[in-house]
Amino acid sequence: MRDWALRPASTADVEAVAELRSVVLRPDLERLGRYDEQRVRQRLRDGFSPAYTWLIEVGGAFAGCVSLRPGEDAHWLEHFYLTPHVQGGGIGAAVLRRLLDRCDRDGIRVRLNVLRGSPARRLYERHGFTLETEDPVDVFMVREPTRAGPAD
Repeated sequence: MRDWALRPASTADVEAVAELRSVVLRPDLERLGRYDEQRVRQRLRDGFSPAYTWLIEVGGAFAGCVSLRPGEDAHWLEHFYLTPHVQGGGIGAAVLRRLLDRCDRDGIRVRLNVLRGSPARRLYERHGFTLETEDPVDVFMVREPTRAGPAD
């Protein structure tokens, strides 16, 4: 695994993140018949909250992002995207472990949704997320806090 770091996002990062979202989600959205070039970017812009978002840097360069937004009964893991050239190298798992460790320490449940058929679902299942509900497009998952430590 390469060296990586998290840095807080700012409002100036929204376009880079919107573009990354479009690239990363395109194959799954096309498979589901839901890809719209403008909508995929606009949905990110509409929901972007830099206060709860970090950029992932690899070798000092932008390589992804992730958000952990407080909700009523859980934190929501959102906008977790890695550029294709760093996917599969363990960075996503390491970032997820770091965030889940924080939630475990604070006793916080974590929720997320992932597109049906997305390979990312396996990553989430390996880290203790379980199916909550699903619809024709999205799979909603939840992870209860654990004191046993993160899954590998």
